[in-house]
Amino acid sequence: MTTNTPSDTPVLPDGRPVPRLTGDERAMLESWLDFHRATLELKCAGLDDTQVRIAAAEPSSLTLLGLVQHLAEVERNWFQRVACGLDVPPVYEDATGYALDPARGPDEALGIWRREIARGRQLCAGLPLDHVGRVAEGPVPGMEVSLRWVLIHMIEEYARHNGHADLLRERIDGVTGA
Repeated sequence: MTTNTPSDTPVLPDGRPVPRLTGDERAMLESWLDFHRATLELKCAGLDDTQVRIAAAEPSSLTLLGLVQHLAEVERNWFQRVACGLDVPPVYEDATGYALDPARGPDEALGIWRREIARGRQLCAGLPLDHVGRVAEGPVPGMEVSLRWVLIHMIEEYARHNGHADLLRERIDGVTGA
């Protein structure tokens, strides 16, 4: 799994870390984000290149591979661009991440996604929750947001997309839950 949790962190039977039930705010926020990251990875586990490219019900073209790529873009945007103010290019040619490249399979996409998670963790590790970043583009350019807000938003982003991933996985092979 992608989590970077202490060895004494309890894990569920499927290997995902149990989000903290007590403790300081940052540890709780980060543990919930790790849980949701691990959930996305679990939804992709054991699938081949063909399966991760199976689209949701028409007219949607949403795929598990597209979700992984999109969330790599989201990780880069919110932690590197917004929270840390870095001027970094999009991860993929299509800045949403949803477009699929026949040459890029799940192993490569998951590796890129893990890299983006690790870079965001590294950059934000020493920042306080009240650290303020600035949204560069989109519907609210220039808006200031705290690292706390970014973490909460990322939990929401993953939770929403994990609902999509659950439906996609069920369509692919009938696996539900988690």
